[in-house]
Amino acid sequence: MQQGPEIWIRGPVTVPEPGPRQPAPSTATARHYSWVGAHGGAGVSTLAAVYGGHDCGRAWPGPGDPRSVLLVARTHASGLAAALRTLEVFRLGEAPPGLDLDAVVLVADAPGRLPRPLDRQVRLVESLIDVYRVPWVSDWRLGDLGGTPPRETRALARLTRAATR
Repeated sequence: MQQGPEIWIRGPVTVPEPGPRQPAPSTATARHYSWVGAHGGAGVSTLAAVYGGHDCGRAWPGPGDPRSVLLVARTHASGLAAALRTLEVFRLGEAPPGLDLDAVVLVADAPGRLPRPLDRQVRLVESLIDVYRVPWVSDWRLGDLGGTPPRETRALARLTRAATR
């Protein structure tokens, strides 16, 4: 007779009561997001309007809000510093329980390329977590949030479209 490995169990072992079987869901549940600003003026309201999701402003999501967080910051020095401080809050476990930081969304603070020191800061953030970058959009500055999101944000659009449809 062949024997299996010994298994040691601590504590009482209970057998679950048989109950009605629940049908398996036929499709995956869409993930819903809360946009949270690392600082004022990060662009949370604009991103929530364009990509869908819950606009938390600078506050943590409340009890009824989606627990998956997209942290938003501008690409200027103080915005990137604020993003890094918020990442540290999550790393230290000081964020409210149950929140899941999915990614950082960096919104261009001006048209054109980033100066080298800011680009280094962006690479530091990218080494810590997934980052989605949103370019400067002049129409958004004027309040025109319609139309198609910039093609550079296709990955972000795919991520958030699953949450809105």
